[in-house]
Amino acid sequence: MSEFRTKSVISEQPEPKVAQCCAAERLAGFTNFTAALAVLVVLVAVAVHAQDKYSLVSPGGIAFSDFRGYGDWPAVSSAHQDEILKVIVANPKMIAAYKAGVPGNGQPFPEGSMIVKLQWQQKKSTEAQFAVDVPDIFKQVFVMEKDSKRFPKTGGWGYAVFNYDAASDKFTPDPKSLSDCGNACHTAVKAKDYIFHPYQKR
Repeated sequence: MSEFRTKSVISEQPEPKVAQCCAAERLAGFTNFTAALAVLVVLVAVAVHAQDKYSLVSPGGIAFSDFRGYGDWPAVSSAHQDEILKVIVANPKMIAAYKAGVPGNGQPFPEGSMIVKLQWQQKKSTEAQFAVDVPDIFKQVFVMEKDSKRFPKTGGWGYAVFNYDAASDKFTPDPKSLSDCGNACHTAVKAKDYIFHPYQKR
């Protein structure tokens, strides 16, 4: 009887603090691991999305990644064609050349110059108190880069178009976008190193 009571008392004793501590540490470790894994998944998802357009290459071999950061490049000019509004930007090397007088001084743009036309479908503003067209749906990124070794037959310029689909939020290379596809119309301004848009000083 005494032995039975002793066993009962022993079985009713609380779990040792060491065991409780280890369990708490394991739980905390698992929670931290789960949180870290969740953060990693989010970072990977963001990275994949961010890399999506810059992994694209046009049929003519021009990589979208060549123009990384174009959204922060200075504006050169703007244009309006039919139902499309365009904003033209250029990389720092080309902007420096513009400011030095190229192409008006008869000099060509330096190797590595890049220019980008950002193209929107336009619409009439329903908010402005005056008649004005504003950007609506983004449509395309038209790019040009100067690399005479790669594009010797087209004045040193390579051309590409990347189409944007708003529904899927994705860019795709235009299947008809060969590296020399823009040269047919740009030969009209061969004397200006194939660039239509002059730099608009401000």
